Amino acid sequence: MKLRVDYKASLRLVGTVLKYLAVPLCFPLVVALYYGESVLPFVVTMAVTVLVGIGLERLADEPDIGAREGFLMVATTWFAVTLVGAIPFLIEAHGVPFVTSAIHPESTLGNPVNALFETMSGFTTTGATVLGDISFESHTRSIMMWRQLTQWLGGMGIVVLAVAILPELSVGGAQLMDAEAPGPGIEKLTPRIAETARALWGAYLGLTVLEIVLLYSLHVTGNAPNMDVYNAIAHGLTTMPTGGFSPEARSIEAFSAAAQWVIIPFMVAAGTNFALFWHVLTGEPKRLVRDTEFKSYLGIIGVISAILAAVLFLGDGLVSVAPAGETYDQFYLEGVRTALIGNVEPSLRQSIFQVVSIVTTTGYASMDFNAWSAPTQYGLLFAMFIGGSAGSTGGAIKIVRWYVILKSLRRELFTTAHPEAIRPVRLAGRAVDERAIRGIYAFTLLYLVLFFVSTGLLHLDAARIDLGLSVLESMSAVAATLGNVGPGFGIVGPMGSYLDFSNSSKLYMVILMWMGRLEILPVFVLFTPEYWRR
Repeated sequence: MKLRVDYKASLRLVGTVLKYLAVPLCFPLVVALYYGESVLPFVVTMAVTVLVGIGLERLADEPDIGAREGFLMVATTWFAVTLVGAIPFLIEAHGVPFVTSAIHPESTLGNPVNALFETMSGFTTTGATVLGDISFESHTRSIMMWRQLTQWLGGMGIVVLAVAILPELSVGGAQLMDAEAPGPGIEKLTPRIAETARALWGAYLGLTVLEIVLLYSLHVTGNAPNMDVYNAIAHGLTTMPTGGFSPEARSIEAFSAAAQWVIIPFMVAAGTNFALFWHVLTGEPKRLVRDTEFKSYLGIIGVISAILAAVLFLGDGLVSVAPAGETYDQFYLEGVRTALIGNVEPSLRQSIFQVVSIVTTTGYASMDFNAWSAPTQYGLLFAMFIGGSAGSTGGAIKIVRWYVILKSLRRELFTTAHPEAIRPVRLAGRAVDERAIRGIYAFTLLYLVLFFVSTGLLHLDAARIDLGLSVLESMSAVAATLGNVGPGFGIVGPMGSYLDFSNSSKLYMVILMWMGRLEILPVFVLFTPEYWRR
């Protein structure tokens, strides 16, 4: 049987990306040298990426990339970089006798499944972790920096970065970017696709540097004592990709209120269509304030934050004792209630921070929202399905899809009452193609079906190993991994981890993170016979 897909051409380009992955690995290597740590994890990984990359490049001489090859190349690349990216974790874990807990005496990342989970979570900017102990006593600064760097590389897209800087990918770059870019489509900002990729990555890099400078400035001026240069860089690398990995066990709760207020607008920016920043920088600032999706995005954040702030201010959204079956620090609960009830600034800050973090799928935590009441947590669970804007680094379903769905439902009601009427669905003044609307419905339906099926499977597997997972915890674990959000509720809460799941569940969630980052359809299509056969 002759295949319709030139898989050798796709694998050749995967090899090119892998080969150049050795370049960003220099950064944690420098960190290791600075702190006097072992460079072996990064030197070995660099050698592997170069050798495997060169080997794959020899499969084809001049790759001809179409839409089919683009799907295969992008999907394979994300798995390939994850496999290679796990090597530093495995080497370090087997070189140092880390002990994470009495229940899990083996090194956490020495387990290949755990290393794969952590790496996929990094590159897909999910932020879910299997690290039961996040500290520099258990992990070197260089390996933690690699963990954060994986999120920054994955944020705007590994393939988009490759198209921006590698001439080999200029041919077929449009197909590759369409297959990878989050959202219904990518706006072509310049005549050449490589220039568009560079413009997007330029905005991404500029905002990252700006955030690092501002966070470190807080430290220098005494407004954020813990935000030293390492933490400023670490959080700059994980905010803009909406990643959420933090080298601090208490996430952003470990830092001052000033640092939390500075991080909020950068999370909002990360959930915004980056093409709008390009328009602002090229003299079209009105494009930002007139953009329908951007206004809807801010409106949703504002409404949910206002409701949540009122609930926290009144104390109705907080638990007073630990939920049944959970061991919880009663002093922490009482401290949270004292800090929030009747106090405007903390209630407002906590609500805005958590809503922005969840809606943009960043996954940072400024407090442990396991201390929130069940109805308030269900509100956050709902927010996990919203997502950022198309063309942002955020995950989940995306604002623009919900907007088109609501407009099309309204159109159906109108045309039912007026059968003779013809009313197109309009977005930013332009009619949306009916095929695009069907695609949005198909994606959303597939997303929800996958969510419910996965929740059932995860819950059954948890019961098999007697993990004692509640339905809300199962739902949040699936929503957090499929939507690339990161933390959920209960044991997978913002201060918890996914370590206690079985290896089979963790592998399943690796697939969910991969599918969520590529927006499901490009992955599903690879498993259809029509994709491969002539």
